[in-house]
Amino acid sequence: MLIFTGSNPSMLGEFKEAMTKEFEMTNIGLMTYYLGIEMNQKEDGSFISQAGYVREILKKCKMDDSKSINTPVECGVKLSEHDEEEKVNPTFFKSLVGSLQYLTCTRPDILYAVGLVSRYIEDPTTTHLKIAKRILRYIKGIIDFGLLYSTSNHFKLEGYSDSDWDGDIDDRKSTTEFVFFMGDIDVKKTVYCHTFYL
Repeated sequence: MLIFTGSNPSMLGEFKEAMTKEFEMTNIGLMTYYLGIEMNQKEDGSFISQAGYVREILKKCKMDDSKSINTPVECGVKLSEHDEEEKVNPTFFKSLVGSLQYLTCTRPDILYAVGLVSRYIEDPTTTHLKIAKRILRYIKGIIDFGLLYSTSNHFKLEGYSDSDWDGDIDDRKSTTEFVFFMGDIDVKKTVYCHTFYL
């Protein structure tokens, strides 16, 4: 499968024509779905989301009937690898965290929370699983959210960052989070967002 994109219709047409001369190809039109990512292309931009993927995760974790919640992680929560709570199946926990990590492709709002639980995939406890399930409950309330990549003549790049300095209670490392916006400031147009564990 070959996916190509651009904002110049004539250049796209030329590229398509050159490729069909060189290779035997079938044009299946605008992309709508790829590896769990749904794409809705309109005149004002392209909207990507993973609503179907979220429903699959909720079903796999038997949480499709769970109550939604307003935040992905409780404010000020502190986790530890020396948690005295009961251990949980690490294979299931790794699978859940891996699914959540893939979900961050279209949901930068859960990056911090997913980064937090990712630290404990080797020896997870019920406390760590509870936080991971809270992320799912948060996502359940806003399944259809995603990222909108729209055209704009406003090319100003703006960035914001924050740190919790010494926030990890096990090794006193800090977590730094930053987000950059290109174009009109709108969460749906986030171009890059990442968490660093220093």
